[in-house]
Amino acid sequence: MKTTQQLQKRIKTQIGVFIVLLLLSGVTAFPLETELALLVDATQNAPNALKNWIAIVYEAVHETNSSYPFMAYGTDWLAFAHIVIATVFIGPFNAPVRNVWVIQFGMIACLMVLPLAFICGAIRHIPLYWQLIDCSFGILGLIPLYSCYKNILKLEKLTSN
Repeated sequence: MKTTQQLQKRIKTQIGVFIVLLLLSGVTAFPLETELALLVDATQNAPNALKNWIAIVYEAVHETNSSYPFMAYGTDWLAFAHIVIATVFIGPFNAPVRNVWVIQFGMIACLMVLPLAFICGAIRHIPLYWQLIDCSFGILGLIPLYSCYKNILKLEKLTSN
């Protein structure tokens, strides 16, 4: 049986890691063209389907940024949204039982990645393997949040006695 302090430490660690990963996924949306150029170089020995897809995406981003740089403002807002969502998790980091709803919100958001990836991915002609990669972010986010949620419920039981 875990003590209250052990549960609180584990919850803080889980939420802290989740916050850091959200922030990283956000800030990496700013230098998208540079990252794609690096990815094109790094995937020279990858399977052709993946290598070609990344090259096409890079070319599209590069041409769009060259001709219409204001379009990158959309990914700036995507980055900002990740940063804002990460700040919401400060609430359960500081008071997990009182702010368990944020963890529930996060789990729902992770699940919502799946239909978005499949529906919008199909509409936008995104290859299925890439849609699955996108889905993995929702699944990988759900795992620590669900574990954290279960730990918060245990903490709530311990502290309500």
